[in-house]
Amino acid sequence: MRKDTLIWAPWRMAYIKKANEPGCVFCKKLKKKDGPENLVLYRGQRSFIMLNLYPYTNGHVMVAPLKHIKDLEKLDTATLAEMIKLTQRMITVLKKVMRPEGFNVGINIGRVGGAGVLGHVHVHIVPRWNGDHNFMPVIGATRVMPQTLAEVYVLLKKELEK
Repeated sequence: MRKDTLIWAPWRMAYIKKANEPGCVFCKKLKKKDGPENLVLYRGQRSFIMLNLYPYTNGHVMVAPLKHIKDLEKLDTATLAEMIKLTQRMITVLKKVMRPEGFNVGINIGRVGGAGVLGHVHVHIVPRWNGDHNFMPVIGATRVMPQTLAEVYVLLKKELEK
């Protein structure tokens, strides 16, 4: 017989209240000053790097174009090149700072493709460690994050600025 467990997560209420707000979450973040509050780590000429607010693992970041573009095939060559260069740079930073044993790098396109932000194409970079899938996500559908987003932001930002 399954026994449900309650996990207290009051910080999720802000997300729940904003879930149906109009507008692009990335574009809203780009209008604010960079820092741990808006999670933007770096802005390039055509694209930017941002921590994922609801990460799969610590250090889960996204690279997206500065322009609000839905389709990968509509990105110009210079933007695509910068996004891949920033993806490469971020993997180097994550290896140095967080020492993952591997990565998942991908682009989810469309709702059925797993995209959480439908109108602004972006690349996910998810650091992985041996054993990061323990019983919590498998049995309890719960992930355990050992660091806060603010802590991860400071660590990554410091290395990106070198």
